Amino acid sequence: MFATRVVVSLFQFGLTVVMSAFVIVITYRIFIKANPDFHMGEEIKKGNVAVGMLVSSILISASYILMAGVDSSISMFRMHMLAPSEENESALRIMGLIVAHLSVSMLLAVISISTTLRMFGRLEPELHAGKELQKGNAAVGLLLSAVVLISSLYVREGVSALSKALTPQPSIGNVQIDK
Repeated sequence: MFATRVVVSLFQFGLTVVMSAFVIVITYRIFIKANPDFHMGEEIKKGNVAVGMLVSSILISASYILMAGVDSSISMFRMHMLAPSEENESALRIMGLIVAHLSVSMLLAVISISTTLRMFGRLEPELHAGKELQKGNAAVGLLLSAVVLISSLYVREGVSALSKALTPQPSIGNVQIDK
């Protein structure tokens, strides 16, 4: 039992290390290329603090949302290792489910952050957030960062609920009730 708990803990550690690197690289690339107004990477190279703040909050928010998928993935693996049963899922199927959970979580993070920024832009069209960011307006960068962070606080709970609902649960058997 001790060895199994160590394996589960090592799996959790390894998954979180891999996911931290993955979410940073993928999120950065997606959002840098997805901005239609200007190239965020070039603005960061120029020292544009406003864009740097926004990209930083996007990375933090995407990581926070993705942690909901990581949590359910770790629960799946833990259940697979610690509660074996005859109808237990195969290790290959569990790994497939983990990849699916993490992919859906990442997709939901990207969609929700993009949607939030676009909706805010439509709510405040006279602000011209993209142009202000490109000019280095730190107040706009801070405002958009807050919008993204607040959105992620709510979205994570939805992703967590969805991930938990999609996590296979062991059968506890039939309960016989006397008549």
